[in-house]
Amino acid sequence: MSFDTVSSVEVIAPNFKRTLSGVTSTIIQLIPLQRANGLKIATLGPGLPDDLAKIRWSALPGLWLRPRNRPFRIWHARRNTEMVAGILMHSVLRMKLKLLFTSAAQRDHRSFTKWLIRQMNAVIATSGKSGSFLKVPHTVIMHGVDTERFHPPQGDADSFAASGLPGEYLVGCSGRIRPSKGTDLFVEAMINLLPQHPEWTAVMTGRTTVENKGFEQELRQKIARAGLEDRILFLGEVPDVRIWYRRMTLYVAPSRNEGFGLTPLEAMASQTAVVASDAGAYAEMIAPGTGTVVPAGDGNALEAAIAPYLADPAKCADVATAGLVHVRENFPLEKEAGKILEVYETMFAAGSRR
Repeated sequence: MSFDTVSSVEVIAPNFKRTLSGVTSTIIQLIPLQRANGLKIATLGPGLPDDLAKIRWSALPGLWLRPRNRPFRIWHARRNTEMVAGILMHSVLRMKLKLLFTSAAQRDHRSFTKWLIRQMNAVIATSGKSGSFLKVPHTVIMHGVDTERFHPPQGDADSFAASGLPGEYLVGCSGRIRPSKGTDLFVEAMINLLPQHPEWTAVMTGRTTVENKGFEQELRQKIARAGLEDRILFLGEVPDVRIWYRRMTLYVAPSRNEGFGLTPLEAMASQTAVVASDAGAYAEMIAPGTGTVVPAGDGNALEAAIAPYLADPAKCADVATAGLVHVRENFPLEKEAGKILEVYETMFAAGSRR
């Protein structure tokens, strides 16, 4: 779906990155939901589905005019390049825009980024931790998960048996195979724990980029030396990771660092128990009784946290049930969309009073 004119568009969520990323995925998921709730929102940029509401680059001159029912449009940036474009259009070209930025970074921003953020009319942080690095007023709105797409097992295809793997229970992690994701920490824990628990099999789903092929090969060699090649498996980039969440009894998120990190929420929405590091927003999304959190990069702590789950699958079931309730109550995608809409409406109201 494309617009020839921007006259009806109230909010623009630009996407200035051609390859798929977490930010792009957020935009793709949120825009249809926001439009279904009556918001006139569209995106702009490459690498987006054909059916996603968008405006053409040729329509940008229309931003000098007000939208039909608002005093201005909101330019909702999520990257530095998108903030730069918004500032140029607002402050140099004098287009009728107000600027909003969503920050997921959990580190001290560089001077240029700090300057860009100070030019924004409003700022959202995706977690309390990311908000702690902001020096401007902001609203914390954590990402949500689509609880219709990510759901508990519903049939035989979702069972462990359907995987064709040995054993009775599956423990796994998902994400690119690289040190920042803690893949090596997961492998080390599995090498140490699986000999004590022959009923468990471990899998890793995710792509290995060229620069990390050597890293993966080293891990494969460690697994081979331990004689566990048939029980610790690299599945690569699977067609649909959701079915693997549903087949797992335990999901592990061992990242050393993350921006936000959605996979624990996706696993919990699939009624799978979770052990995670405190990278990204993991510690803020896992409440007591809904999973276990350990210090990022601490392999010994990770192994110690996983061990009780492998020893007691019933514990997994109890935690998985609590996690499912927690996610459905606190992290549905609809809640994220609703809170973002509140920020939009606050901006519109403040602008209308000036």
